[in-house]
Amino acid sequence: MADLVVLGFSDKEKAEAVLRLAGEMSRQELLDLDDAAVAWRTMDGKIHVHQTHSTTGAAAAGGALWGSLFGLLFLMPVFGAAVGAATGAVAGKLTDIGINDAFVKETASALEPGRAAVFALVRRSTPDRVRDAVRPFNPTVIRTSLTKDKEEELVAALQTK
Repeated sequence: MADLVVLGFSDKEKAEAVLRLAGEMSRQELLDLDDAAVAWRTMDGKIHVHQTHSTTGAAAAGGALWGSLFGLLFLMPVFGAAVGAATGAVAGKLTDIGINDAFVKETASALEPGRAAVFALVRRSTPDRVRDAVRPFNPTVIRTSLTKDKEEELVAALQTK
């Protein structure tokens, strides 16, 4: 079971740096993410979201492969690939796995202008190493799916020492 953690940051650059750090920690096998996203609010109040996993691209590639195979059966592989890719892209766009898009947008709408948030769906982690790496960015815990005790422990651990 994955846990959702939403951390707030003073600006978009810090949030993006933490997301890059999460990628590095993932390569070191200190952090295993199901999904992640960065959301920020510009000074004029517009909300922007960048998700790390794209279901559209993966589904389009799979659709193109299957479309080509079926197209070969009917001696029209190019047409089959095109139809398969289009169908796959539409299916991928309509599929919402990982962090719910509506939740990300709703939470981001509560951010003050200029601030940002990182959304992480964590499968497993090495908590002390992850907290130590994230602490210098001065995050605030916005929301988690952790128990109350675990959330309080996280808040205390992220406060600068």
